[in-house]
Amino acid sequence: MAADRYRGALEQAGDRIVAGRAMDGDVEAFAVLVRRYTPMMRAYSHRMLNASSEVDDVVQEAFVTAWQRFGELDDPTKVKSWLMRIVSRKAVDRIRRARPSVDVTEIDRPAPLHTSPSAVVEVREGVAALGAALRELPEAQRECWVLREMAGYSYDEIAAELGIPTSTVRGLLSRARSSLITRMEGWR
Repeated sequence: MAADRYRGALEQAGDRIVAGRAMDGDVEAFAVLVRRYTPMMRAYSHRMLNASSEVDDVVQEAFVTAWQRFGELDDPTKVKSWLMRIVSRKAVDRIRRARPSVDVTEIDRPAPLHTSPSAVVEVREGVAALGAALRELPEAQRECWVLREMAGYSYDEIAAELGIPTSTVRGLLSRARSSLITRMEGWR
């Protein structure tokens, strides 16, 4: 009978008294805190974990931690915020553990070679060097090379376009290619 009155009095007592007794090792007082704050801690964990099935586990872990660390609670009137901080940390820990781990090498991949700044500069310099080499070719060779390599004309189409025999086109292209290969040797 006296135990029932004690439990009833604890249920009606404020956080300062209940937490103070729980800090002194009173299991009944701790049970009152569990009953008092479980619904709020479950609701909070439910939101944090997106309605996960781990809500009850997180709340239980939070109460176990609270029981083990009651000595760290400086002000018994702040037991509610202290419990909420513990459950918040436990929920965040669950979220972190559930998140797939990613290898850092997958995150910090080097840019593809064709888009790296050094590759872009190298391509631009190569194009500039090719332009300079083309400008040095005699006009007939340059025209044949541009029509063949850039426009995709056949030998016969180049001959018709320039009004020269196909055999001349072949000779001009051969000399143009030979000259460009020599001048672009450093860019291979």
